[in-house]
Amino acid sequence: MPLTKLQIAPGIDKQNTEYGAEGKWVDCDNVRFRYGLPEKIGGWSKVTSDALVGATRAILTWSDLNGVKYAIYGTNKKLYAYSENSYSDITPTRATGSITQFATTSGSSTVTVTDADHGALIGDFVTISSVSGAVGGLTQANLQGEFEILTVPSSSTYTIEAPANASASATTGTATASYQINTGAAVALFGYGWGAGTWSTSTWNTTRQGLTGGEGVLLQSSKWALDNWGEDVLALQFDGGLYYWDTSAGLSSNVASTTNVSNAPTKSRFMMVSGDDRHVICFGTETTIGTDSTQDNMYIRWSDQETTNEWAPTATNTAGTHRLTDGNQIQTAVRSRGAVLIWTDTALYQMQFIGAPFTFGFKLMGSKCGAVGLNAAVDISGTSFWMGDESFFMFDGAVKKIPCSVQDYVFDNINSNAKQDVFCSANSDFNEVMWFYPSEGSDQIDRVVMFNYAENLWYIGTLARSSWADSGVYDNPYATEYAASDTTASISTINGLKAGRTFVYAHEKGVNDESSAMSNYIESGDIDIADGDQFMSIARFIPDFKNQAGTVDVTIKSRPYPTGTQTSHGSYDVTTSTTKQDTRIRGRQIAVRIASDAVDDKWRYGTLRLDMKPDGMRGG
Repeated sequence: MPLTKLQIAPGIDKQNTEYGAEGKWVDCDNVRFRYGLPEKIGGWSKVTSDALVGATRAILTWSDLNGVKYAIYGTNKKLYAYSENSYSDITPTRATGSITQFATTSGSSTVTVTDADHGALIGDFVTISSVSGAVGGLTQANLQGEFEILTVPSSSTYTIEAPANASASATTGTATASYQINTGAAVALFGYGWGAGTWSTSTWNTTRQGLTGGEGVLLQSSKWALDNWGEDVLALQFDGGLYYWDTSAGLSSNVASTTNVSNAPTKSRFMMVSGDDRHVICFGTETTIGTDSTQDNMYIRWSDQETTNEWAPTATNTAGTHRLTDGNQIQTAVRSRGAVLIWTDTALYQMQFIGAPFTFGFKLMGSKCGAVGLNAAVDISGTSFWMGDESFFMFDGAVKKIPCSVQDYVFDNINSNAKQDVFCSANSDFNEVMWFYPSEGSDQIDRVVMFNYAENLWYIGTLARSSWADSGVYDNPYATEYAASDTTASISTINGLKAGRTFVYAHEKGVNDESSAMSNYIESGDIDIADGDQFMSIARFIPDFKNQAGTVDVTIKSRPYPTGTQTSHGSYDVTTSTTKQDTRIRGRQIAVRIASDAVDDKWRYGTLRLDMKPDGMRGG
């Protein structure tokens, strides 16, 4: 009989049963589609071996006026700048203090520090200097340097871990302390009752936000909003203040160059620079500047044009405010086609520069189409894409729900408490929008769903990236992976540092996972002949791959009925010299799996031609 070409439509379909998705692909990992054909995705390697402290939730890449390339990474604990293969900790300083006492216990490395009104939280960082002398056998050097704060027993005391054990119990000494801004959680936390929330963020016998109706407390993980102000950077910590980092001294200036933006709001959800008109915009911010108790999650405030520190509206400037109405909180915003698009949790607004006297005009573009988080949207050449609570959307002048062939797979198995951690970005070289998200049961991002907007195709994977920056400034996309249990030494010595590190990877580089093999596969739904009236017999297949390197594993699975158990045949090793593969396969339905799992393997699938013929009406 003549050979039968296996016709499989591009994209992944997980909305149907495996039999209902006949002639389609139904599952994959580390595979993308180009020109309608599946192929193994590009590999990745570490940019440097350096470990960053905490979970990275934001990346900004840019070049200064001299063409020097930079990147900034915002983690739940730190703010880092990167350039020319070097990192620097540029986390802002919150306050300085005077330590009036160290308390040691013989045989223990734990030291209790007394500093009235230190304002520190567990996990914050303090740099101690000018220690007056040894305490309990701990030298000045043991008590100086940067420390992660272990516990906070009171508003005037906290504990640190010294690099050595004390030889005696003592209570003495003085020093100077420099406190970095308060850290946040690496994961979203949800719970009820005692312990379900941060200590001392409300008053006794007062209902906390989110507790009404027995809803519990949802604490979001810490995030950053980063944007350029010329060659410099504005950085806003989620529900925190606005900071400015000056690139003029390069990385050598370190912490001293990251300063509070004067007169700016002190508590906002999100920030960005408007565009050519150059206004700094704070979203979900204070109605009274400097009074964080007036934060309104639907309130917008912008600075005077071409300034970062003029925020009070007057008759002679363009600073201003506006409050949105559709929704409970502003989620995110992006620049798009001469306007700023703003998402609340329920709606999409357009903010457009119109000049005096109102400066900006606001227009509701769509309802019931909100975004799930601060990083859930991206704009590509004037078209915006975002993840909603149960659907994916796009805006190209009108709000459109994107038909999604993996919609149930994503939204039926997403950690609803950690949706705010979803990170959306573009991989423009491959026409892809990607949403990295935490699956149900995972408190960290562990999956990705990708939309090829040029070919209108969806595919999925287990690539775990907490943030991503598209190529452009750097030749490759830069992305981060958080390892909660990693204890690799960080770029600077920090005493008592707890586990949790980020590593930065350059993507679309080679075909491996670092120097290891990148496991990958794609699998089809069931395929039959004559609507399954007859069994089929397959005597051989002829493979067709493009740009192949190494070995591709082809497995053919058969079963007698849609609910029957699959029987795997193979895997068959296909190399560049393989002309055909003889088989002895019989079944009513077959499925195909293409995979590889060795270093330097590379492939792009074309098709399979099968020597297939009917084999009777009955079988078991």
